[in-house]
Amino acid sequence: MADERVVIITGGSKGIGLACARRFAEEKCKIVLADIDVEAGKQAAEDLGAANGKALFVECNVADPLSVRNLFAETRSAFGRVDVLINNAGMVRAGNILDLSIEDFDAVIGVNLRGAFLVAREAARQMVAQIEETQGRTGEARRRYAIINMSSVNAVMAIPDQTAYVVSKGGMNQLTKTMALALAPHGIRVNAIGPGSINTDVLKSVADNPEARRKIMSRTPLGHIGDPDEIAGIACFLASKNASYITGQCIYADGGRLALNYTVSAD
Repeated sequence: MADERVVIITGGSKGIGLACARRFAEEKCKIVLADIDVEAGKQAAEDLGAANGKALFVECNVADPLSVRNLFAETRSAFGRVDVLINNAGMVRAGNILDLSIEDFDAVIGVNLRGAFLVAREAARQMVAQIEETQGRTGEARRRYAIINMSSVNAVMAIPDQTAYVVSKGGMNQLTKTMALALAPHGIRVNAIGPGSINTDVLKSVADNPEARRKIMSRTPLGHIGDPDEIAGIACFLASKNASYITGQCIYADGGRLALNYTVSAD
């Protein structure tokens, strides 16, 4: 991975986002953490070297176009460029088609899909401007520039009481494909990661319940709940020159769940 690339990570203060930030920091990249959790975000940036100019926290609500524009303005002011985007910010609101409120549906779509679009659009415009300014060749660009959207196995599966989340992730996969096609002539690669059950705050209440955990294990052939670092490793690969011929794809890191058409013993 090229040194001194600038990586923006939305939802970067904890969970998968923070794991990605740590992994890219190990690769000598400069990190911009974008999140609505100010306290956690500032602490994460401090831990990653904010005092030495290696990391920056920007408070950002990805559903707000002004907030997104400010994120990129702050990034340009601090580091002058953007090379990689990890489009990770997301939320959940429970509800099926019978009882999900319009407000909850709009909130989830607003962050998970509309917000992902807003951030990706700003990132893509910034990257294209950088490529044109330096008269960069496509081959060189595809080894440097990458947008990675955080999808889910629920983009292709469904949970009845997570209607909005499932719809948002299905849309994320299609957003990934259309972006990949539009940006391919510039050499900017766009891919997605579809995690299965990962040990984050969202899953904590389930993972701490023995019966719920047993159900998760029954549908996970590899026999363990995924770690955020396992997702970060995929993000790091997709952003690297080793993935220079990969675009428009979603890599599912699910412990074998999508390959399974039956349950396995959790014992």
